[in-house]
Amino acid sequence: MRLVTPGDSTPASVNRYLLPSESQTQVITVRRHPAVLLRPFAIVFGGLVVAGLLTNTVAQGRGTMLTVVWWAWIAVVVWFVWRVAEWAVEYVVITSQRLLMATGLVTRKVAMMPLSKVTDMSFQRSVLGRMLGYGEFILESAGQDQALRNITYIPYPEALYIEVCGMLFPSPSRGGNDD
Repeated sequence: MRLVTPGDSTPASVNRYLLPSESQTQVITVRRHPAVLLRPFAIVFGGLVVAGLLTNTVAQGRGTMLTVVWWAWIAVVVWFVWRVAEWAVEYVVITSQRLLMATGLVTRKVAMMPLSKVTDMSFQRSVLGRMLGYGEFILESAGQDQALRNITYIPYPEALYIEVCGMLFPSPSRGGNDD
């Protein structure tokens, strides 16, 4: 987890979405867990295996078929590189006022939910998530659908959950007399 406080350098792709009042407070900025890339990696690896098998069996002596098979695999590799680049610029941002998720490489999408609108928040972890260290946040709010409802592949879910709950439910001030 990376805590970004005033004076630290926040990524420019995150900083441009912060309000002036938020840039003066604690900001938690994390990328989604790299496990989000497991499925694309498996597709690339599976494509390599299929291309290799087709090269050694079906396509022997068929130059055009070999060319198509390997160009298809190269297209899958380019798609994988694109997914990695998208992951690299994707951030989950938690401030004292709201929760943001900035995604997209070419078309930037920023989903936001004010913390004051969150009525319930939970997280869940699959078996693979527990093994690899990621989880999913489920946010609920009263009323209409929100732009930010589920955030998958969150790293350090327990620590982030406690941080967000601390922002949602701040401890009461102890300055007064309870009598």
